[in-house]
Amino acid sequence: MDLRINSEYGTLKEVLMHRPGREIDRLTPYNKKLLLFEDVPYLEEMQREHDQFTQAIKQGSGSEVLYFRDLLMDILTDNEVLLQMMRHALAGAEMSHLAEELIATFSNYECAQSLVCGIKVHEAKRKCPNIKCGELMEVAYLIPPTPNLYFQRDTAAVTPAGMVFSSMKMEGRQREANMVRKIFEVHPRFQGRATKVFPLDGHDNPASLEGGDIIILSPKAVAIGHTERTDEKAVYHLAKRLIAEGTVERVYEVELPKKRNFMHLDTVFTILDENLVLTYPDALNAVKGLSVYRYKNGNGDKTNIKRSIIKDGLLQVLKDEIPHLQTIQYGSEKTDHALREQWYDGANVITIAPRKVISYNRNKHTNRALRDRGVEVLEIPSSELCRGLGGPRCMTMPISRKHI
Repeated sequence: MDLRINSEYGTLKEVLMHRPGREIDRLTPYNKKLLLFEDVPYLEEMQREHDQFTQAIKQGSGSEVLYFRDLLMDILTDNEVLLQMMRHALAGAEMSHLAEELIATFSNYECAQSLVCGIKVHEAKRKCPNIKCGELMEVAYLIPPTPNLYFQRDTAAVTPAGMVFSSMKMEGRQREANMVRKIFEVHPRFQGRATKVFPLDGHDNPASLEGGDIIILSPKAVAIGHTERTDEKAVYHLAKRLIAEGTVERVYEVELPKKRNFMHLDTVFTILDENLVLTYPDALNAVKGLSVYRYKNGNGDKTNIKRSIIKDGLLQVLKDEIPHLQTIQYGSEKTDHALREQWYDGANVITIAPRKVISYNRNKHTNRALRDRGVEVLEIPSSELCRGLGGPRCMTMPISRKHI
């Protein structure tokens, strides 16, 4: 069956994740900003936290957790795929011509390590002493590391109409999305199942769009954030494809400030059940603009869509799309707590079943508010995982959920 998901709260069945590895140890106080990190995490503790997270998913929902690295290793057994991916990874250093030489010397495992953790000139020379790297310094990267890879939500999304493969805003992260896309295109588990709705065929340099900006409101409606990481042009193109496919009827564009704490739409709200949403008042009030795309009646061409400006706020849109809506708006009275916990992605919980979520233990006030409304909260440690500024939803890319 095609990969499609029609809710944010149906019981999780399959999810893609990446356990942080040696790419995290590539972070230093001097390159962390360049590699889009706020801090330098402690890898071993980060891995322990991530292992507890995956166990909570398995035990809490019965979901199968698929690991990015395992799937990557599977597809690298195809020599053509391996060569293509190594060439692409080396292109940034203008060293694509070295791909064949490295592949001839490196094992498939070492190639996979290089794709994820990066490889420096002096490291390549240990295995290939005669490799020619031009004017590059010994400590320069032939392939840069991907420390943000554990945020799998950014790289792709499964929607009611099919799959979205992200076009990352930051050039340094595009390889993450390309690797995930290749897995879904060629891995036997997914081959023929991934109906692509974005990017459009023939668009070699699509406008930026990231998975964390896509939220399924209902089988007929999707919200997309126009944010720091997702461009307005991409929202239009995705809306056109979603509506043309015939399943989705309304696509909402939610404009947010171009700020790090509103990086994606899923930092603003999360759907917990058919009529329950978690949010923060400060986040709701930060919305700068709203519009909706619909099919334009007329000649029968469903690619003919129209955009209407919405003057009501985001909360009213949620009420219109989610019958009998109830909201958990933590922080209306305890503003300091709310600002602190929003910064650490308090609204970015992952819903693994109706009214059952996984949340960082540090967001204790939000977790208490959830429990007070009957939501089961599975807490995970978060001292290191949070240092990349992303929550449990950011770290998971659902592949399938129970159909609602």
